[in-house]
Amino acid sequence: MVDTMTRNLTHRKEDRPDVSPIYQAPVGSGEVVLGRTLPSLLREAAEENPNPRAFNQHGSSGWSPLSTRDFLRRSEDLALGLRGRGLDRGDRVALFTHSDTSFCLTDMACLMAGLVDVPIYLTHTHTAIEYVLNESEARVLVVSDRALLEALGDLPQRIPSLSLLVVFEADDHVPSSLAGIEVTTFSRLELEGSAIREDHPGRIDEYDGMIDVDDVATIIYTSGTTGLPKGVMLTHENISSNVIAAMTGLPSFHRGEGETALSFLPLTHIFARTLQYAYMWYGTTVYFSDPTSLRDHMQEVHPTFFAAVPRVIEKAFERILAAGQALTGLKKPLFNWSLGLARQFEVGAETTGLYELQRSIADRLVFSKWREALGGRIRTIIVGGAAIRPELVNVFAAAGIELLQGYGLTETSPVIAFNRAENNRAGTVGPPLAGVEVMIGGEGEILARGPNIMKGYYKQPGLTDEVLDTDGWFHTGDLGKVTPDGFLQITGRLKNLFKLSTGKYVMPQPLEERLEAHALVDAAVVIGEDEKYCAALLFINAEEGSVPSSETGAMPDASHQIVLQQSVKRAAAEANHGFPPWSTVKKVALIFEELSIENGTLTPKLSVRREEVLAHYRDYVEALYHPAGQVLDRGVIVDL
Repeated sequence: MVDTMTRNLTHRKEDRPDVSPIYQAPVGSGEVVLGRTLPSLLREAAEENPNPRAFNQHGSSGWSPLSTRDFLRRSEDLALGLRGRGLDRGDRVALFTHSDTSFCLTDMACLMAGLVDVPIYLTHTHTAIEYVLNESEARVLVVSDRALLEALGDLPQRIPSLSLLVVFEADDHVPSSLAGIEVTTFSRLELEGSAIREDHPGRIDEYDGMIDVDDVATIIYTSGTTGLPKGVMLTHENISSNVIAAMTGLPSFHRGEGETALSFLPLTHIFARTLQYAYMWYGTTVYFSDPTSLRDHMQEVHPTFFAAVPRVIEKAFERILAAGQALTGLKKPLFNWSLGLARQFEVGAETTGLYELQRSIADRLVFSKWREALGGRIRTIIVGGAAIRPELVNVFAAAGIELLQGYGLTETSPVIAFNRAENNRAGTVGPPLAGVEVMIGGEGEILARGPNIMKGYYKQPGLTDEVLDTDGWFHTGDLGKVTPDGFLQITGRLKNLFKLSTGKYVMPQPLEERLEAHALVDAAVVIGEDEKYCAALLFINAEEGSVPSSETGAMPDASHQIVLQQSVKRAAAEANHGFPPWSTVKKVALIFEELSIENGTLTPKLSVRREEVLAHYRDYVEALYHPAGQVLDRGVIVDL
């Protein structure tokens, strides 16, 4: 039975006056609906919001559409085919696939069959993949194509539990077995499932009736910034409640074919995956892309909506600025006037009639060109994964593009809070999601409670108990505060807080965000634990001309170094402004290399692993605090 609740939400206090307030969603900003399985969202869409072009895959002959109803039928056949291979409820199926239809069909088939899918990052090392497959005891491994199968090498034969490999796009060169493990194809599984449907017409309904909303739907391994990967167990209700509350909190997003979404974030991340369920439920037209094809595909499909991480928005803005500076004649001052006008805009604040007149002129002559660069129809961009600069939220809003920043974790399915179009504040991650409670605990840590909170870490009850308390509060490890009007702000990461030798505490994140706002800086890591002052490792963006050859790891020549150091000094002075003296950077190391997943300095979600960065660049840390004539072949030290 579906349990529907609507709460009158602002904030309240527990009975004891010393307990922090509990913050909840504003009234009318989303529905709380419990008791839904993920396949039920698809079945509802097939009945109420069918879309003939719901899923669109790009190939050599262009875009190939798959309708909602065909997706439902194929998912059912695959579910029957998987169960027909002897899999039982709760068995694990690993997904090593591209973020496209191959992922979506496999995922939905597993959900319908009562199986638990385990997505694997394509960027994982073989060691990490082997760990995930072994700990999850995966019985089946699904890959998108022969190239991904070959990329695994002999890894599958080292997994004792593995009995079947399934290839989505097969060709004549795909073997029938690999080191004793049977290899089959999607099309063969579908045919097997179709035959089972003919012989047993009610079997898929039997499987559907056996699914409980508290069943684990997926185990997502998240490595975080430290330690071994942890398998986050998310249930059907965890995710479905998040989908429903989020989408009903976006009244400007319409059901049916009218909306077009471009999906390019990895579906192995819960952020993109929950959005995909939302698109599916609403009958949205979705085109699957990837970061390398993104600019071309925007011009082809003209999206009205997409989700992105902040770096995508930052790069788009950098291209806008570069294009503006390249203009000549009257176009350049017109661009600068329009940009200045946009920088005066503040979402949620009232404007004068004169300002709106000026903005309408700028919109016709300049801002419309910005929207054309994003396909011409874009209205809303959901931003998650990291903090986005408030300036970008305001500037894009002035140009008619909503940037709605949200916040959450894999363990929270993921949304804890997000900005709504009619209730948006730059520099915040918005009010809580409907049905989710937020409290600021001891040391300023953000705590969350609600139907979206994970079931626990797979085979890790001790780790689960560390983050989930007996009252149901999930301890995020993030620091934050809530504004007087109910908007959550992220102020840092609990584990990143460090103490100088002077006894002063420093939260590095706000300063890092300011430094990274400069176009030259790809990433900033502020350091200083047990030292007298703060310093920073700055990883320089070669695309911005800091390295003439644009070759990562290459040192610029002496004259270019001088120009670069002057630019960085100005950027650091701007970043330091307004902070207490002890928490400003006094020296920086300019490093002409990129942080990467491959060298272990970034997580698969592109979060910085501080400990790995400090270990990898130990010579720079030493040079910042204990200069002794070190020769740094990948960068330079700059005194501010």
